[in-house]
Amino acid sequence: MNAPSQQTQNTSTSPATTVEAAPDSNKRRGLLIIVTTLLVLGIAAYGVWWTLVGSHYEHTDDAYAAGNVVQVTPQVAGTVVAIHADDTDLVQAGKALVDLDKTDAKVALDQAEAQLAQTVREVKVLFANNASLQANIDVRSTDVERAKSDLARRQQLLSTGAISSEELEHARNTLKTAEAALIAAREQLASNHALTENTNVTQHPNVLRAAAKLREAMLAYSRTSLPAPLTGYIAKRAVQVGQRIAPGTPLLSIVPLNSLWVDANFKEVQLAHMRIGQDVVLHSDLYGSDVEFHGKVLGMSAGTGSAFSLLPAQNASGNWIKVVQRVPVRISLDPKELAQHPLRIGVSMQVQVNISQEQGAPIASTPKVGEVPVYQTNVFEQAAKDADARIAQIINANLATAAASMKAK
Repeated sequence: MNAPSQQTQNTSTSPATTVEAAPDSNKRRGLLIIVTTLLVLGIAAYGVWWTLVGSHYEHTDDAYAAGNVVQVTPQVAGTVVAIHADDTDLVQAGKALVDLDKTDAKVALDQAEAQLAQTVREVKVLFANNASLQANIDVRSTDVERAKSDLARRQQLLSTGAISSEELEHARNTLKTAEAALIAAREQLASNHALTENTNVTQHPNVLRAAAKLREAMLAYSRTSLPAPLTGYIAKRAVQVGQRIAPGTPLLSIVPLNSLWVDANFKEVQLAHMRIGQDVVLHSDLYGSDVEFHGKVLGMSAGTGSAFSLLPAQNASGNWIKVVQRVPVRISLDPKELAQHPLRIGVSMQVQVNISQEQGAPIASTPKVGEVPVYQTNVFEQAAKDADARIAQIINANLATAAASMKAK
């Protein structure tokens, strides 16, 4: 009697369970449809975005700010007596950075100045000797003419017995002596002319040689003070006061932070549509995503990073595994943005290149010929100008002194 009643109870509860399960199944099916629809829409939206936007850009975070690191090295040997700048200091072009002991250079400079002054006076004497030697020739010519006249008279008197043959022989010897003295005077004038013709005192080889020695001494003296070749920040100072340094020894470096660029290392598969001149948007880890830099592609390296590494890969050895290579791409930075947000050499950068602009060339097609140098400095020109001015001053002063002395005589 209990079995039939339980069966009746189970039969009566089964429709209720089915009614409850049906809404849950419909709900899951609806959620699945919604998720699937959203996924399809997301994929479609991504496809549209990639076609219209994403495929027009190449990104990399393997990029770093780079710049010039200008080493300051001495051109002459010496002992360091003063250092005028330290790491992190801003220095202007031409400012003295390191001073060397000037004692030896000053002694050499004084000797060179004295030698030039002496040479100018000696050369002035050479030019003055031309006139005196010419006058000596005139005197010797007169002696020859007189000796000839004396000989002719004695030859006429010899037939009359008024003079002896011995006196006639003396007249002949006097003529020979006068002629020899005339030849010697002419040779002296020719020798002096060889030293002075086709030139003047200031352009005489002896004066030019002494002037070159003075210029060398003045340049050596000026090089005992090392100027900053350009404006920038001091880095890597290694010089110390009292240190004895040789020419070419690295003393410190100057980094001009106003002329930085970015070296972005793109994978080789990213370079197919990259061209010179394409626009670039950059972000620095130093300032975060809030600060945006703009630049352009300047060019691509002539080889991959591994090709120029200290130990290049030896793929021909047999143990070869294909590795996607990276090629450094140089990117310029806007100077105004760089001035507002200074970067440092080596900081990380996020780079995005707009590769939709394919009008440029993948590599430089024409060499830079006859253009203004990319980098130059003129802080060393003043020393040469000062040397030329000092040389002219010494020459003119000693010419005037020599002229006054000769006039007094």
